[in-house]
Amino acid sequence: MAIIDVIKFNGIRNRDWLVYRYPGDSFVFGTQLIVGEGQIAVFAQGGKALDYFSPGTYTLSTQNIPILKSLINIPFGGKTPFSAEVFFINNTAKLDILWGTTDPISLIDPKYAVRLRVRAFGQFAIKISDYRVFLTELIGALGDSQIVKYDLVIKYFKGIIVTKIKTIISDIIINQKISVLEITPRLEEISEIAKNRIFMEFERFGIEVVNFYISSINFPEEDFNTINTILEEKAAFDIIGDNRYNVKRSFDVMQSAADNEGGGNLATAGIGLGLGAGAGIAVGNNFATAASSVINTPAKTVTCQKCGTENSEGAKFCSGCGNKVATAKIECYSCKALVDDNMKFCPNCGSSMLKKTCTNCHTENLPGTKFCSECGTKLEG
Repeated sequence: MAIIDVIKFNGIRNRDWLVYRYPGDSFVFGTQLIVGEGQIAVFAQGGKALDYFSPGTYTLSTQNIPILKSLINIPFGGKTPFSAEVFFINNTAKLDILWGTTDPISLIDPKYAVRLRVRAFGQFAIKISDYRVFLTELIGALGDSQIVKYDLVIKYFKGIIVTKIKTIISDIIINQKISVLEITPRLEEISEIAKNRIFMEFERFGIEVVNFYISSINFPEEDFNTINTILEEKAAFDIIGDNRYNVKRSFDVMQSAADNEGGGNLATAGIGLGLGAGAGIAVGNNFATAASSVINTPAKTVTCQKCGTENSEGAKFCSGCGNKVATAKIECYSCKALVDDNMKFCPNCGSSMLKKTCTNCHTENLPGTKFCSECGTKLEG
């Protein structure tokens, strides 16, 4: 068995390693140990860490590894070989570890009463804080591997992270009744809660969580469309009032029943919905009232200024004479000039006439608005 004179590890180019097991295990006192910057060298024997060395150059002796003196005989000037394992540990912090929920969290939003598939993503950083504990816990998992990369450890801890995050987010949304649409301002607070809960899990393995961030809590676009539909119906409710809104909803119910039952008895649909025997008649009456209202409401028209022909709303040219139909006018917010409502810029001052959409709540605001009229977020542009 060859006796090793120099022990060192030059690392790997991408620095994505965590533990390196030195291939030799036969040394003598007097062997030189070289530990590079960002490394810690640990001597182990029988599965137990004996001592560790910070960056620098050392000549092995019983002075810097005193425990070996009781384990081996040292005749003939201390040149008798002894067996030990040497591990190099990456002591630098790993700052760019990404995590995310592989499966969404299914929750009922407390504000909109809609089931959402909530997802969370973020980043965290770790470093080895207790080399003896870490190596003792890891030696059994090394097997015959010479080098262990961060991926192995991260793969294990990501399951713990995702479980903790799901519990924290569910607790805040359900118990504190915070809507998913309003949770973004609390990301820093949630990140700190998550870090404290995850810290203990890592600490058991001699690992320190340097920082932990939740960068996004969101849900799929189709779930957002469902909320948009609810907001649009709420806006309709606010505009047309209780009675007309109820008529509209009755019409929707009856139409749905007709579609589902092939145009059967519409009054029965009301009973099927748990409305009671008399409710079916009431809904039928509402349906008739709504239908009558639709039939009797005259269609909106635009009069041609040249020949007087009535044209349907939105027509660009007159059906009687072919003359261009005048479009509706709106006032420029900047110079107050009257501008065609289909123009993108004011021909008088050049100001944009496009509505601004809020990036936070997606409400459309009038041109020139600086802050969202719904949530107060500063508008871009």
